[in-house]
Amino acid sequence: MEEEKKIYIGNLEFGLTQEDLKRAIEEKGITPKDVKVIQDKFTGRSKGFGFAEFETEEETQKAIDALNGHELNGRTIQVNKARKMKPREDFGGGHDYSGR
Repeated sequence: MEEEKKIYIGNLEFGLTQEDLKRAIEEKGITPKDVKVIQDKFTGRSKGFGFAEFETEEETQKAIDALNGHELNGRTIQVNKARKMKPREDFGGGHDYSGR
Protein backbone atom coordinates (compact mmCIF):
# COMPACT_ATOMS: atom_id res chain seq x y z
CA MET A 1 0.00 0.00 0.00
CA GLU A 2 1.27 3.47 -0.83
CA GLU A 3 1.64 5.47 2.37
CA GLU A 4 0.23 8.79 1.07
CA LYS A 5 -2.94 7.05 -0.11
CA LYS A 6 -3.40 4.87 2.97
CA ILE A 7 -5.41 5.52 6.12
CA TYR A 8 -5.31 4.02 9.60
CA ILE A 9 -8.70 3.17 11.11
CA GLY A 10 -8.67 2.57 14.85
CA ASN A 11 -11.08 1.65 17.66
CA LEU A 12 -12.85 -0.93 15.51
CA GLU A 13 -15.25 -3.36 17.13
CA PHE A 14 -13.46 -6.72 17.39
CA GLY A 15 -16.11 -8.60 15.40
CA LEU A 16 -15.87 -6.25 12.41
CA THR A 17 -14.76 -7.93 9.18
CA GLN A 18 -12.91 -6.51 6.21
CA GLU A 19 -16.15 -6.68 4.25
CA ASP A 20 -17.97 -4.71 6.97
CA LEU A 21 -15.27 -2.04 6.92
CA LYS A 22 -15.26 -1.84 3.13
CA ARG A 23 -19.06 -1.48 3.11
CA ALA A 24 -18.90 1.33 5.72
CA ILE A 25 -16.41 3.23 3.55
CA GLU A 26 -18.46 2.69 0.40
CA GLU A 27 -21.59 3.99 2.18
CA LYS A 28 -19.76 7.33 2.37
CA GLY A 29 -19.48 7.33 -1.43
CA ILE A 30 -15.80 6.38 -1.51
CA THR A 31 -14.44 3.24 -3.14
CA PRO A 32 -11.34 1.81 -1.45
CA LYS A 33 -8.68 0.07 -3.50
CA ASP A 34 -7.80 -2.24 -0.60
CA VAL A 35 -9.07 -2.78 2.97
CA LYS A 36 -7.42 -4.80 5.73
CA VAL A 37 -8.51 -5.48 9.30
CA ILE A 38 -5.42 -6.52 11.26
CA GLN A 39 -5.76 -9.83 13.06
CA ASP A 40 -3.72 -11.55 15.74
CA LYS A 41 -1.64 -14.21 14.03
CA PHE A 42 -2.24 -16.76 16.79
CA THR A 43 -5.94 -16.31 17.57
CA GLY A 44 -7.20 -14.84 14.28
CA ARG A 45 -9.10 -12.26 16.33
CA SER A 46 -9.19 -8.63 15.17
CA LYS A 47 -6.74 -6.32 16.90
CA GLY A 48 -9.26 -3.48 16.67
CA PHE A 49 -7.65 -1.54 13.84
CA GLY A 50 -7.20 -1.67 10.11
CA PHE A 51 -6.06 0.14 7.00
CA ALA A 52 -7.61 1.23 3.73
CA GLU A 53 -5.93 2.41 0.55
CA PHE A 54 -7.37 4.62 -2.17
CA GLU A 55 -6.56 5.49 -5.78
CA THR A 56 -5.91 9.19 -5.14
CA GLU A 57 -4.78 11.45 -2.32
CA GLU A 58 -8.07 13.34 -2.71
CA GLU A 59 -10.09 10.17 -2.02
CA THR A 60 -7.80 9.45 0.92
CA GLN A 61 -8.53 12.84 2.48
CA LYS A 62 -12.24 12.51 1.70
CA ALA A 63 -12.28 9.17 3.57
CA ILE A 64 -10.53 10.68 6.59
CA ASP A 65 -12.98 13.59 6.68
CA ALA A 66 -16.02 11.32 6.24
CA LEU A 67 -15.03 8.57 8.69
CA ASN A 68 -13.10 10.17 11.55
CA GLY A 69 -15.39 10.33 14.59
CA HIS A 70 -18.04 8.25 12.78
CA GLU A 71 -19.79 5.55 14.80
CA LEU A 72 -19.39 2.05 13.44
CA ASN A 73 -20.99 -0.91 15.24
CA GLY A 74 -21.38 1.15 18.41
CA ARG A 75 -17.80 2.46 18.52
CA THR A 76 -16.49 5.86 17.51
CA ILE A 77 -13.66 5.19 15.08
CA GLN A 78 -10.45 7.17 14.76
CA VAL A 79 -9.18 7.75 11.23
CA ASN A 80 -6.00 9.44 10.04
CA LYS A 81 -3.24 9.08 7.48
CA ALA A 82 -1.23 5.94 8.01
CA ARG A 83 2.40 6.30 9.04
CA LYS A 84 5.22 4.01 8.05
CA MET A 85 5.78 1.26 10.54
CA LYS A 86 8.89 1.80 12.63
CA PRO A 87 11.37 -1.07 12.53
CA ARG A 88 11.07 -3.32 15.55
CA GLU A 89 13.97 -3.67 17.91
CA ASP A 90 15.31 -7.14 18.55
CA PHE A 91 15.43 -7.51 22.30
CA GLY A 92 17.05 -10.91 22.12
CA GLY A 93 14.37 -12.79 24.02
CA GLY A 94 16.22 -16.08 23.63
CA HIS A 95 19.10 -17.56 25.57
CA ASP A 96 22.37 -18.73 24.10
CA TYR A 97 22.90 -22.31 25.27
CA SER A 98 25.98 -22.85 23.16
CA GLY A 99 28.32 -22.53 26.14
CA ARG A 100 30.18 -19.51 24.77
